[in-house]
Amino acid sequence: MIGLLTLALAAVPAADSPTCVADPEPPTYYDFPLVSTRRVPGTGPATGVGRVTFAASPFGVALAADGSYLLDVWLSFERLRLPPEGELVVWFTTPALDRVVRAGTLDETLRFSGQVRWNKFLVARWCDAGGKQGRGAAMSPLARRSGGQRALLSAALLAVSALWGVPLAGQHEGMHHGGGDGEWRMPPMAADMPMLPGLEGALPPVDPFLAAAGVDPMSLPEARPSEAVTLGDGDTLAVTVSLVRRTLQGHTLAMYGYNGQHPGPLIRADRGSTVVVRVTNDIQLPTTVHWHGIRIDNRFDGVPGLTQDPIGPGESFTYEIRVPDAGMFWYHPHVREDVQQDLGLYGNLLVVPSDPEYYGPAHREELLVLDDLLMDADGLIPWGEQAPTHALMGRFGNVMLVNGSPEAALTVRRGEVIRFYLTNVANSRTFNVAFGGARVKLLASDVSKFEREAWVASVPIAPAERYVVDARFEEPGQVAITNTIQAINHFRGEFFPHVDTLVRVVVEDDAPEADLGAEFEVLRENGDVVADVDRFRPFFDRPVDHELVTTVRVRDLPLPIVRSMEIDTLYVPPMEWNDAMPMMNWLSTAEQVTWILQDPESGAENGDIHWEFEQGDLVKIRVFNDPESFHPMNHPIHIHGQRYLVLTRDGVPNDNLAWKDTAILPVGSTMDLLVEMSNPGDWMVHCHIAEHLHAGMMFHFTVHPGDEGDEGGSDAAGGESAVGDGGQSAVDDGGQSEAGARGDGEDVDRGTEERT
Repeated sequence: MIGLLTLALAAVPAADSPTCVADPEPPTYYDFPLVSTRRVPGTGPATGVGRVTFAASPFGVALAADGSYLLDVWLSFERLRLPPEGELVVWFTTPALDRVVRAGTLDETLRFSGQVRWNKFLVARWCDAGGKQGRGAAMSPLARRSGGQRALLSAALLAVSALWGVPLAGQHEGMHHGGGDGEWRMPPMAADMPMLPGLEGALPPVDPFLAAAGVDPMSLPEARPSEAVTLGDGDTLAVTVSLVRRTLQGHTLAMYGYNGQHPGPLIRADRGSTVVVRVTNDIQLPTTVHWHGIRIDNRFDGVPGLTQDPIGPGESFTYEIRVPDAGMFWYHPHVREDVQQDLGLYGNLLVVPSDPEYYGPAHREELLVLDDLLMDADGLIPWGEQAPTHALMGRFGNVMLVNGSPEAALTVRRGEVIRFYLTNVANSRTFNVAFGGARVKLLASDVSKFEREAWVASVPIAPAERYVVDARFEEPGQVAITNTIQAINHFRGEFFPHVDTLVRVVVEDDAPEADLGAEFEVLRENGDVVADVDRFRPFFDRPVDHELVTTVRVRDLPLPIVRSMEIDTLYVPPMEWNDAMPMMNWLSTAEQVTWILQDPESGAENGDIHWEFEQGDLVKIRVFNDPESFHPMNHPIHIHGQRYLVLTRDGVPNDNLAWKDTAILPVGSTMDLLVEMSNPGDWMVHCHIAEHLHAGMMFHFTVHPGDEGDEGGSDAAGGESAVGDGGQSAVDDGGQSEAGARGDGEDVDRGTEERT
């Protein structure tokens, strides 16, 4: 007898229902009740509850090799009884019922725990006496409330679109918008995606913007690839922000560059040193430079209106950058980065560790700076001048760039161990980087190594995150480093596999002189990181100090968009790997969409939030991504000037920690952060999707200097820390930080500044 268990559309277990794990606070999106569609002989209708969470992963989202979600499932039943012979078996099947997998059996307490590698799945339970597999129909646990109605209305919308003869993507003509540079053109859409009725002539309610509109790009200097520069302690680098010429997809384009390079110069500096960068602005927009992930003197953090005035056209500003932590960092503007960063203003800063054996051995190092650009047959799709377009999901590109090139290539030797430094500089896209079958070992993330190295199938990397991996290509031939995802079609409620080639790799048959195969097989435990984290473990279980909830508010959007968002999807995926609604996304600007970080205790939102701490405080912050908002979406949460640990995700402890400055928060998920407030000053918290930031998703907090004044915080390998908001004691030996402010008495809103 097969009893089919339907999975509810949103997670609110009944108060008297059994639970298989402790209820989270707030509840996760993936809790769901179970209701049998058939009565089991001798019992009443079976009921129960379940939970789906991501499997353990160092990345915040667990993926199988093909980009499918890797999910842990817990089920707990009541009003069932074990059969005298046989067992109760849990089966997973697809919504199409075309595959059935035997997941496991219920234990004597009528509970089950297991794992599924599908994006959507159904659950069936069966008394296994006859040896037959069960099939049926039910909703996915990733479904939303009223999902059945949404699916029907979405199907009706598709039918109406077809009957009206609305043109499909690829057939739309460019459309003009007066009053700005360039012209508005509808972004490319998949050929099977319908134009929403009523939006055939719609345009964003802002003017279009292109760099150097009206200027012949051939009059601009051609951009050069990034060049490495090594700076010693106290050395100065002059950097000019200027227009450059790029040729991409057969188009000659005006873009931006640092020192005429795309990406900007790779700056190398020794850990603990201070380097000086004098930035001169030669573009028409004001700009700044934010040194992402560096626990820097607050005056040089590059946030306009908070730490410095913007650098106007023709002006200069000098940054002093002290680098306390080893690893890969990066720099970019903090003025309209949705435009400036997307047009090429980004570069890496590699902080070389003091210990030559900080990482294990590798034959060589390679940088992978990941980006995308939105183009059509006429060139770059313009940006919004007064406010960003693509405010709902962020601006996804359709041309993949690695180190600024759409045709990146690499030649390696068979068995060569390559150390890859990955940085995601895209406006919105989270990549899932697969290495063409090569074995990949994860070493480090934003601000430190992991406690333990680990084998990984791929590297999911959100905007602004960095990862360090070693890869070994063992078979000669040609392979590709790819962005391997399960894309989504919101209108049809379907996932489909999608692969973008990022780097073409030729593996030569000759082996390197030094064989590092044995060393590569070793997964090291990093005792220095473990010892550093151990100082903070007594405070992992402390109460939460502050909470944040992410949501979105809209106004004045075209009615077809609002109606479509009400009905367009049967479920909401935890991650948006692709732009599944390019028309609606393009038409939604930051003047109509407000992305929100909300403090539920005070009710304050975005810029109205202001937290205050003392230097040395440890602060536990819980962030919940509300799945019931107008269009919930994943968010990479970035905290300036400090470092933090991701302690738990959806209540599940993280068992392999690394210090972070940016972490991805999937839809419906909750993460607990332990932030070490080591660095005094005024600092930002924001989503690092550029369009979400400019649609309001940010606030700032203040860290007041401690008793020691000009020094403080915690060194990446040790140092002094204290616990705030509760009067708890210091946790270490009193060493001083390399990350504190220099305290030279200058105005906190100004650095060393020159006006020309």
